[in-house]
Amino acid sequence: MDNKTQLARLGLFDARVPRYTSYPTATHFSTDVGESDTRRWISGLAPGTPISIYVHVPFCRRLCWFCACRTQGMGNLDPVRSYLDTLLREVAMLRDALPQGVRIARIHWGGGTPTLMQPDMMERLADALTGLAPYAPDLEFSVEIDPNEIDDARLDTLAAAGMNRASIGVQDFDPEIQRIIGREQSFEVTANAVEALRARNIHSLNADILYGLPGQTGQKITESVQKLLSLSPDRVALYGYAHVPWMARRQNMIPADLLPTPEERLALFDTARRLFQWDGYREIGIDHFARPGDGLEIAQKTGHLRRNFQGYVDDKAPVLIGLGASAISRFPGGFAQNASATAEYLGKIRGGAFATKRGHAFHGEDLLRSRLIEALMCDFRIDNAEITESFGISAEGLKRLYRVAADTFGDMVAITPKGFEITQDGRPLTRMIARAFDAYEMSAQSHSVAI
Repeated sequence: MDNKTQLARLGLFDARVPRYTSYPTATHFSTDVGESDTRRWISGLAPGTPISIYVHVPFCRRLCWFCACRTQGMGNLDPVRSYLDTLLREVAMLRDALPQGVRIARIHWGGGTPTLMQPDMMERLADALTGLAPYAPDLEFSVEIDPNEIDDARLDTLAAAGMNRASIGVQDFDPEIQRIIGREQSFEVTANAVEALRARNIHSLNADILYGLPGQTGQKITESVQKLLSLSPDRVALYGYAHVPWMARRQNMIPADLLPTPEERLALFDTARRLFQWDGYREIGIDHFARPGDGLEIAQKTGHLRRNFQGYVDDKAPVLIGLGASAISRFPGGFAQNASATAEYLGKIRGGAFATKRGHAFHGEDLLRSRLIEALMCDFRIDNAEITESFGISAEGLKRLYRVAADTFGDMVAITPKGFEITQDGRPLTRMIARAFDAYEMSAQSHSVAI
C-alpha cells in the first residue's frame, strides 16, 4: 500500500480538524470568562514577566473574498480614526492595570490592514505602546504590510517607530487566481514593497502564500513560488486555503467548482514544499519554511518553537495580550477574547471596561494536553521527560494517551522509549493525530480541511 493510499484510508482527504493555534480552540470559548477575569489575570502577572502585544486593526480598503479574518470594509479613514481613538483608550487602561516591572518582548500589528493608517495615526499608536511598559532590549516589532496600501511616508514612520520585521501577504501571483479570490496584487507591486522595506534596513521579512486556491495548478503554484523565492523572504507560511463560506460569507463569491480536490491540494503543497527545500529553506512544523539562521529555524533546533494565533513563533513570552476588536489574549490562567463586533468593542472600551466578551479558564488537563498538541504541531514528537517533569503525569499515564493515537494511526506514529513521535510518512496527518489528544468535542463544520 503506497503512502497516499494509507493517507486516504486514514481519512486525510475527508477530515476537518482544528489548526491548533490554541488549545482549547476558540470554538470552545464561552461567556463564562469576562472582564473581571481579564483584570484579575493582568493584575496577577509577576513583576518582570515578558509580555507580547498584538494589535488588531479590523479595516480594509477592499475586502478580499478568500479571507476569513475579522475585518470590515471602509470608504474613508473616519471610522479608522475613531477606532484608533478608542484603541488608545484600551492601551491606557492596560497601562494602568499592568503590575510594575513587566516588559514588552514582542509587538505585532495585524488586521485587516494596519498599513492603511496614515503616518500621524501610526505615530500615535506607536507612542502609546512605547508608554505601556519598558521594551525588552531585543524587542521584535512586526507589522502586516499590504503592498497595495503602503508608501514611503508610512514606511518611514514605521521604521522610525522601531519596526524590525515585516509580514507580507502574497497568496498567489497568478493574475487570474487573484481575480477569482478578489485580491489583485502584482509581483511588481510586491517587489517594490520588499525593496522599500530593505532600503530602510528592515531585513527580516515574512511572506504568506496559499495552496488550494481556485484554479490553482502545479504549474501555477510553481511559478508563484519561484517569483516569491526571487524576493528572498526569511520565512514563509504556506497555508492551505480554508473554504468556509458558512463562516465567512464573502467566500460565496468564490466558485466552489474551481477548488482543487483534497488529493490535488496535497500535490500542490508537496510541489511548493519541494521548491522551498531546494532553495535551502528548512521545513518548520506543518506549513512554515525558514532560511538557516532565522529565528524560527533556531527555535526549532533548540526546542523553543511555539505555536499561537499567528502560527509558528519563536516568542518565549508566557503572556500574549490582544488589543482591538476580536483580539485574543493568553494568560497563565486562560484565554480572553475581546468582542468581535467593532461597535460592541468600541462601546465597552468607551464605557471604561475591558472589552472581554468570552474566553476559557484553564482547568483539568488543559495545560497538559495543550503542551502535548503543541509539541506534535511544532516538533512531531513528545518527550516523556519534559512532560512528566512539567505536569506530574506518570510515564504510564502518558503511554495510555499515546495508545489512543497509535490504535488509530498505526505505523504513521511510534511509541518510543523516550516518548511519542509522528513518522515522516505520517506528517500530513499531524493535525488529525493532534486531535487524538484533544479532550473536547468538535464540530467538523467549525474547522478547515485537514490538508
